[in-house]
Amino acid sequence: MNSSTPLHRKGLPARELVIFAMLGALMAISDVLMEALPNIHLLGMFIAAFTLTYGVKALFPIYVYVLLIGLWGGFSMWWIPYLYLWMLLWGLVMLVPKRLPRAPLFLLVHIAVTLHGLLFGALYAPVQALMLGLDWKGMLAWIAAGLTFDILHAAGNFAFGFFIYPLTVLLEKLTYGKSHFAK
Repeated sequence: MNSSTPLHRKGLPARELVIFAMLGALMAISDVLMEALPNIHLLGMFIAAFTLTYGVKALFPIYVYVLLIGLWGGFSMWWIPYLYLWMLLWGLVMLVPKRLPRAPLFLLVHIAVTLHGLLFGALYAPVQALMLGLDWKGMLAWIAAGLTFDILHAAGNFAFGFFIYPLTVLLEKLTYGKSHFAK
């Protein structure tokens, strides 16, 4: 490699680094500000909109968030599932075919975000069970005990899911100057 090669050719351009850092920080701030509400937050909406806008690069703000929330709350047992839980939602949104017409595409993404909230405890439980030494019955009891919170999580994701479309259009316009999702 030539020593005169600009740094941005080695990775993300500086503009994207700044945007993704800010978006990850926005996720973390929103999460901290909404801590008083049990499992109700904007994260599903953000992850869906970021994924629709940036595709694979949406993993950057997601993991900035994961790092910041670990710094905020401490890197302990509760944080370890965050290393994969948010990537699962990202992957689910990535699986939605982007060539679909706008209405079905955003409906499927809305459903994906809602289902992720409903299944959050079940997706979280296996790692917790391993770390806490729970057997199969103990893990199922853990999931059942948290079901009320998962229902609240799904309800919050459903409600905030209505903002995925306008946020995606806004992000695309701010990032690319236009949105291919806009009417």
